[in-house]
Amino acid sequence: MTYGIEQLGIETPGKVIAVHLNYPSRIAQRGRTPAQPSYFLKPASSLAPTGGTVERPAGTELLAFEGEIALVIGEPARNVSPEQGWQHVAAVTAANDLGLYDLRAADKGSNLRNKGGDGFTPIGPRAISTANIGQDAWRVRTWVNGALVQEDTSDTLAFPFGRLVADLSQHLTLETGDVILTGTPAGSSVVVPGDVVEVEVDAPAAPGAPTTGRLSTTVTQGTTAFGDFGSKPQIDDLQRIEAWGDEAAHAAAVAAGHATPLDAGAAAEAAPAAPTLTDEIRAQLDGVAVATVSAALRKRGYVDIFIDGVHPNHEGDTILGTAKTLRFIPFRPDLFKQYGGGFNAQKRAFDTVNPGEVLVVEARGVPETGTVGDVLALRAQVRGAAGIVTDGGVRDFAAVQAFDIPVFSQGAHPSVLGRRHVPWEVDVTVACGGAAVQPGDIIMGDRDGVIVIPPFLLAEVAAEAAAQEAADAWVAEQVAGGAPVDGLFPMNAEWRAKYDAHVAGDAPKAQV
Repeated sequence: MTYGIEQLGIETPGKVIAVHLNYPSRIAQRGRTPAQPSYFLKPASSLAPTGGTVERPAGTELLAFEGEIALVIGEPARNVSPEQGWQHVAAVTAANDLGLYDLRAADKGSNLRNKGGDGFTPIGPRAISTANIGQDAWRVRTWVNGALVQEDTSDTLAFPFGRLVADLSQHLTLETGDVILTGTPAGSSVVVPGDVVEVEVDAPAAPGAPTTGRLSTTVTQGTTAFGDFGSKPQIDDLQRIEAWGDEAAHAAAVAAGHATPLDAGAAAEAAPAAPTLTDEIRAQLDGVAVATVSAALRKRGYVDIFIDGVHPNHEGDTILGTAKTLRFIPFRPDLFKQYGGGFNAQKRAFDTVNPGEVLVVEARGVPETGTVGDVLALRAQVRGAAGIVTDGGVRDFAAVQAFDIPVFSQGAHPSVLGRRHVPWEVDVTVACGGAAVQPGDIIMGDRDGVIVIPPFLLAEVAAEAAAQEAADAWVAEQVAGGAPVDGLFPMNAEWRAKYDAHVAGDAPKAQV
């Protein structure tokens, strides 16, 4: 067999190593953000050339394609740095990291059975020399039956190619001809017998726009059943949805006769939970002061819910949304070298924030450094974020202030990343301004400050605070009309009766 790498003097790679998650688009789709790359091995017997077939085993239904950029090692690498790693890549080619979701439960991460089958790693048809082409210059595209379903570029990767080589070389020698599959972008889905999958890798901006050509694989149906002496296929509706990409894609496949319908109970379990911060609650809290909501929380024993020390960058700004968290740790040169560059945690947070979310940044209350700048703030605004809260400083303050997005911080500071902080992790519980914040908590802020509302308390706290805000407004009218505050604020029985009548519409506005 030929794999498109024979021009390098390589017949069969000694090792095929694959990365679990690497493209931000796929990371967002999966909903889990790796702090470091993780890997699995694919046997050389899984390799297949272009123009071949791959068998979907009897008794399975969830064979999924994953178009990927494959690195071919040239000079052996052992204990090289990320800066040196790319120099050890002699060529790039296309790969299809096929896998059976039906067998994922069997190996829990090793992927031997679900991704190691014969023909499950087509590569080729041609290899492109990396000479004079940088690691950020590559593009991968995948077609199924002629329709483009995946497209992404290597300049977006969470873990650049050189870093992958360096990381792996800490643990084992990468030898000439070894292949590294570098992850798949969003768009991976299930294929069925008769489908044709094509993967192409190219460098469109390089001289001559070199390309691997299309790596073509046709899916066939197997007839040999699995025996009783090993793990058998087992799937549930959660696996079906994840394999197809999402519930809509699965529903379309069911309509086309290519997929098994979801069980009603499992479908309900798989469906995303209803949002806690509904449009009705947003409307209820419109115009309600943070101070009023904090009083309702205090009644329930929540007194340490204030993100202290932060102020809005626009007078009159308010903020309301669900928390997406980012954590910095204290600066240390070795840690910053390892975690501060590339698609670090800070960039991941701003590149994956969703509409309606508030980015909450734990900077340990250190104001003497910038934790947000103009580019990242703009990125959050473009992605529809409801705001940014950091207990650190903001650089490019005037530029950030010119944007519409609300930003609550300790103020301006011109320093760049790396002076006091290392970007560490995303979507974890953080301590911001003295308050514990978990992903999904409700963040509410105005000129008085920012508070954290546990989601399970939101509905009752919002209802009580809205009612209290209306009562306070009525009280203010009475005070403006000359009423003394004694007995009115808080209301005694007489004033309460007048207010209740006002609310019921049974009496004109109370007079003093």
